[in-house]
Amino acid sequence: MNTDLYNYTLKIADNNLILAQRLSEWTGHGPFLEEDLALTNIALDMFGCAKALLEYAAKLEDKGHTEDDLAFFRNERQFVNCLLCEQGNGDYAKTILRQAFIDSFDFLLFSELAKSKDETLAGIAAKSIKEVTYHKRHSHSWVNRFGNGTEESKMRLQNAMNELWRFTGEFFETTEADAKLAKEGIAIDFSTLKTVWEKEIFALLQKSNLVIPENIFMQTGGRKGIHTEHLGFLLSEMQVLPRMLPHAKW
Repeated sequence: MNTDLYNYTLKIADNNLILAQRLSEWTGHGPFLEEDLALTNIALDMFGCAKALLEYAAKLEDKGHTEDDLAFFRNERQFVNCLLCEQGNGDYAKTILRQAFIDSFDFLLFSELAKSKDETLAGIAAKSIKEVTYHKRHSHSWVNRFGNGTEESKMRLQNAMNELWRFTGEFFETTEADAKLAKEGIAIDFSTLKTVWEKEIFALLQKSNLVIPENIFMQTGGRKGIHTEHLGFLLSEMQVLPRMLPHAKW
């Protein structure tokens, strides 16, 4: 088992899986039909990416598990997604701002990961970058619209900023194992993406009249399996049917 690559693959897979589950909660509840469909399709894209990555992780683990096993039969402490992905949807401004932060990170990550010496990771990244390009265009345009809209839309967006900014630092945490894989040309050291991500996000925030909250302590732990209370409730809903009927065939 290639433990380092397995763990690295899980980090990216879990981000996509957990955020896709969060976004799917908007299905049938979007502010209007076009946006309802847009978020549902974005969620489906992220589920597809997660499936491909979990399938590869299961192969790397080499214990006879499938991507479904990794999605539905791991417990909370075994998930290694960033804390931002599991946060509740809140209002639409909060959902959109959360998405914009992650879309910018994913765009940079997959753009670089498409050059990986690992053909499977490179292939998944190359496919995903096409989808993330649309995701980013969608979320960034809505952040701009909210920030330059009504007083209420500005207030809601700033409230989302005040709540979510503290989770963004976790994107760039890396381990010695990750750094080793990066030196081998297999993985991308997450920390190397920070400068470019900040430049892009700061430009978006300025254009959208958003102020970064001061004296914020960056919250981390998700990549070590230490999560907020939100993840337990999310997994309970996502995993309930496979756990009740583990041998069901569809």
